[in-house]
Amino acid sequence: MLDIINLKREDFSKYTKRVEINANDVIDTVQDIIMDVRENKDKALHNYTLKFDKADITDLKVPVETIEESIKNIDPKLKSALEMAAENISKFHEAQIPSDWTMTVKEGVKAGQIIRPLEKVGCYIPGGRAAYPSTILMTVIPAKIAGVKEIICCTPPDKDGNVSDEILAAASIAGATQIYKVGGAQAIAAMAYSTESIPSVDKIVGPGNIFVTAAKKLVYGDVDIEFPAGPSEMVALCDETANPSFMATELLSQAEHDPNAATVLVTPSKQLAEETLNYVNEYIKTQQRKEIIEQSLSEHGLILLTENMQDAIDFTNAYAPEHLVIATRDHYKTLESITNAGSIFLGNLTPVAGGDYGSGTNHVLPTSGGARMYSGLSAESFIKKPTIQELSPEGVKNIKDMVINLAEAEGFYAHALSFRKRLEDVE
Repeated sequence: MLDIINLKREDFSKYTKRVEINANDVIDTVQDIIMDVRENKDKALHNYTLKFDKADITDLKVPVETIEESIKNIDPKLKSALEMAAENISKFHEAQIPSDWTMTVKEGVKAGQIIRPLEKVGCYIPGGRAAYPSTILMTVIPAKIAGVKEIICCTPPDKDGNVSDEILAAASIAGATQIYKVGGAQAIAAMAYSTESIPSVDKIVGPGNIFVTAAKKLVYGDVDIEFPAGPSEMVALCDETANPSFMATELLSQAEHDPNAATVLVTPSKQLAEETLNYVNEYIKTQQRKEIIEQSLSEHGLILLTENMQDAIDFTNAYAPEHLVIATRDHYKTLESITNAGSIFLGNLTPVAGGDYGSGTNHVLPTSGGARMYSGLSAESFIKKPTIQELSPEGVKNIKDMVINLAEAEGFYAHALSFRKRLEDVE
């Protein structure tokens, strides 16, 4: 289980390492699956669904009637929760869409940017350990807000060839246009290259296992993806004002995701570290996912005691966590020093679970240090930003020397000619 470790600056790199799940280990297998789907299309999907999901399916598409019926089949409390979460997620993501704009760069030279949505998007919804209706909300709603016309979802069926009512209801509430009963690398291949049933898309988003991750890497370039994703992770950055009982629940809640989930508390307060550890040991006894939590905390859990708060902050930035809880005396002041994090949860009363399910922010986030260069999924993930420019006669005159001189210096004399001809017209 967990121990308290005295952290020295020279040991930062030792403790920023995550579990290594190398998609390259399955690249050859996934490449074969992709090629098979490209060549044999629905027939390949049928064969892989039978092989991996033990389901013999002839019609991959979920009928509209089945989706509509799912709303009636779920618990009314769950329906209300999904609708409230969808409302919050929509409200937050609507604020992310930028506006068209133009500016005068130089007299007679107008330039700007316009916003256009992607045409078609594919959302992968994982199966396996549990159903994740929240992931449908987090992937479909931002695409819908961005104006994407066609949003398809792929998710593995159960052995009877069905998709849970919870998943279908969430897809309906979120606004998915089509749902297909197919999972794994074969689903990614289908959305990238199309089959008789499943259309190709412009971008594929959503978490998945190592085979899904490898497939997304392989199809990237033919379609866009958001970013590679690994096991869930969380850092709690705390001083002595943090509530140790609350922080213990943060460690437990992230650990229950997966045996490979990484959970870290970093603090200069020895008392907080000890009290948090005591609460973890107390609370874990009654957890329903106790075995998963114990394995995760034993292999990837850390309570790190630093010499001072600055070391704790610097370690956090070096770690670049997917989720970051800041529980300090002045969390907004601490926030000013944070440069790398996927989603940030401020104060003792803000658990990661709030963002996971419906504070409005997105829970599809970069892992394994990806927060150093990636942001989480957003409405902007589903738009393009073409640039525009327009020259008036005055503009042609004002930049003629610059353009002609640079073009000829690079050996592009036709470029220079295109400008000279317009110059003749305006002079």
